[in-house]
Amino acid sequence: MFDPTTSRPRPLGCGVGLRTPHYPYIFEHWPAVDWFEVISENFMVRGGRPLHTLTRIRERYPIVLHGVSLSIGTTDALNFDYLTALRALIDRFEPAWVSDHLCWTGVGGRNLHDLLPLPFTDEALAHVVGRLQRVQDFLGRRIAIENVSSYLTFRHSTIPEWEFLSEVATRADCGVLLDINNIYVSAVNHRFDSIQYINAIPPARVWQFHLAGHSDHGDYLLDTHDHPVTDAVWDLYRHALDRFGCASTLIEWDDHIPDFPELQAHADRARRLQEQPHDRAHIGADAAPLVATDHRA
Repeated sequence: MFDPTTSRPRPLGCGVGLRTPHYPYIFEHWPAVDWFEVISENFMVRGGRPLHTLTRIRERYPIVLHGVSLSIGTTDALNFDYLTALRALIDRFEPAWVSDHLCWTGVGGRNLHDLLPLPFTDEALAHVVGRLQRVQDFLGRRIAIENVSSYLTFRHSTIPEWEFLSEVATRADCGVLLDINNIYVSAVNHRFDSIQYINAIPPARVWQFHLAGHSDHGDYLLDTHDHPVTDAVWDLYRHALDRFGCASTLIEWDDHIPDFPELQAHADRARRLQEQPHDRAHIGADAAPLVATDHRA
């Protein structure tokens, strides 16, 4: 699934997150979406209905595995039981790529079940890069790391978030899952320039985009994934297309989940934006073009 002329995987088009309420619709209609993103932990089981369901999906669609428990930034030791289960899932379903978050989710063996931001320091940078290199060596493949939304900052931080993310990707030789909604949410909360953020990320590192909705609480935004994508995030996505080209795009919707056709309509809107002419002045020769293929049976 990787383009031999670039470090980026070949784009899959526009997909949606695989969610349980949509299973009946999917299996009845086999909708025309390009791919599904699958939460890794939901299928890290020995057998049963989850694996049977994913097998049926994988027979017709490409998938990407997206994890929420790698906790790459924690000071705890790497969890090799978790990584072994993830590698088994990878071997069984052959995803186009694997991703997780640039964050920590717990410490001292306790999982806080949240994606917590890191201090952006040289020490944290070296720590994350070393752990990512070990994870990728163990899995036998590069992975992509996603920027998370945040609401507080660390006084110890000395590196802008966008530079920290870029350095992690470059030094660890990994990909970036660029969450456009998370950039917008954090930019509003911390009053930085979302365009500056996007312009700082190396195009060859961006494998995928996330688009999602958020909640506006007046003096801050909350990344809830329970609303339609806002106009401001769509505008930022247009700029990302200009900067990076048509990287694979995923619509996230995790609460107050609508019927599948509404979710699919968002993916179709992203596809229409991809098909529009864009100013590609910032895209290097290492950016892969959109591969237009029908992945369905």
